Amino acid sequence: MPRSTTPPSWEELVTTALLGTDRRPPEQGGGPAELLDAAALHTVRRRAGLLPAPAAARPAPAPVDPRPPLPPAARRRLAQLLADRSAPGGSGGRRGAAPDLTELIPQWLAIANRCGFRAPATLLPQLLDAARSRTDLRPQTLAFAGPRGLWLAGLNPEWTFALRASSGGSPLPDVTDRDAVARLWEEGLFAERVALLAGVRAHDPAGALALLATTWATERAEDRLMFLDSLRTGLSAVDEPFLERSLADRSRNVRSTAAELLSALPRSAFAGRMAARAMSCVSPDITGDEAIIAVEAPHECDAAMERDGVVAAAPPGRGERSWWLGQLVEAAPLPTWPARFGGRSAREIVDLPVADGWADELHTAWCRAAVRQRDPEWARALLGAPSVPPSNGPGTASLAERSKLLAVLPAAERGDWVADFIAAHGLSEAFQLLGVCPTPWAEPLGRSVVDALDIARDAGSYPWSFSGVMGLAERCLNPAEADRLDVLTTPQDEPEDASPGANGYWSEAFQRLVSTLRLRAAMESELMPGRAPAPLPTDGNGETGR
Repeated sequence: MPRSTTPPSWEELVTTALLGTDRRPPEQGGGPAELLDAAALHTVRRRAGLLPAPAAARPAPAPVDPRPPLPPAARRRLAQLLADRSAPGGSGGRRGAAPDLTELIPQWLAIANRCGFRAPATLLPQLLDAARSRTDLRPQTLAFAGPRGLWLAGLNPEWTFALRASSGGSPLPDVTDRDAVARLWEEGLFAERVALLAGVRAHDPAGALALLATTWATERAEDRLMFLDSLRTGLSAVDEPFLERSLADRSRNVRSTAAELLSALPRSAFAGRMAARAMSCVSPDITGDEAIIAVEAPHECDAAMERDGVVAAAPPGRGERSWWLGQLVEAAPLPTWPARFGGRSAREIVDLPVADGWADELHTAWCRAAVRQRDPEWARALLGAPSVPPSNGPGTASLAERSKLLAVLPAAERGDWVADFIAAHGLSEAFQLLGVCPTPWAEPLGRSVVDALDIARDAGSYPWSFSGVMGLAERCLNPAEADRLDVLTTPQDEPEDASPGANGYWSEAFQRLVSTLRLRAAMESELMPGRAPAPLPTDGNGETGR
């Protein structure tokens, strides 16, 4: 019987090793020594980023990456971070006082990309493996890997995500070249088409809509949704006719997104229709010298409302009328309400009493509207003062919703608001709010977090309850704070009512915090030798420093 010429897979090698070569001889022939040789060869191929395969044509050379190479110290640091990612136990369990190197990879990549360095060729396989297992690393990793990373990804099916997430590594055509644009739109990969649509839209919004209309009817529902979502950038009245037609789309998700985009155009016909419906349900009721808000929720959801994106069927446990009311108020332009309430400001309207127990429903809908329409004035009014407990606030007690409102505010204002919130209420309810603050945390937010952690330790609190906040502090505190925090690393006498061993854990956690901050400072200095590092840019929700 002829022996196979196809290299065995890793799984076949492992199975043969477990059963023994006498019970399951290798298909290539030979005994234990040949099996080990085959395993060694397979390991080398995997490390090189190339899986075993029948002989084929030699691939084209990797493209040239003109970016400068990493400084030697930064290259060694990257190798250390990637090695820690794959180390046994490197991503779980108690780490003691040692920094969690895996969680520093996003920051390292952000700085390296900001400095314009190219990835070392020998580390590309490890970088692509890291991005395969962590989707949050993919955008920064692919930017850093550059054209050589895409070239290598094309040789290994395990890294096809890189090809799907990029435009294929080739430059987009000149957006003024109509023939090239039309050809790529018809023949390109989905990621290429998304990038092309964005490029054309930045140059010619009406032309982008015309391009999208040529294939709209034949696109898959999930692709139509992604294309429609891309119109958020540069949304204007030019998009209104297309979005109005999309309200009749056969996909519910497409209809919902079209309605959401139209509600962000306060002068659109859609916004006018929703404002009229909302005002028929919510109105001022002046009795004597006092004004209150009267609410009369819709009694039905007619066909016209459904066409405008109102979902008729309420979720389980939710009343139909309150469900319809919330959707109408959420979609109505917020400038509707000051005119409706005699010129009152957003804060004054929110402070008005609401009749018949409709306050929570109305305020929650206004919260969603403020987030959708990115209105900071209404966001401030609905957040209220940070010293007020969430349960007594003017908007919503939901911390998830409050974090969305915070994200509407300017970056510096967000940090100050959360710092005051922590000072008033401690850290137990602040985790989600911290996630939308710009990084690195500026004062007074950084000091407020550290002071609250110190107070929790002195009170004998369970240290494990604050592990999430401590992890955020490791990634988001300004590295310059390390020396000031040294005093917190010394173990203290445990209070009588403290959790057993709590003080030792607190000391260990503060040691890890200080070590991580110093490591972050070293990372920045290695990538930018001789220059004082500037604060990392964020996307407005603090993601870069996470």
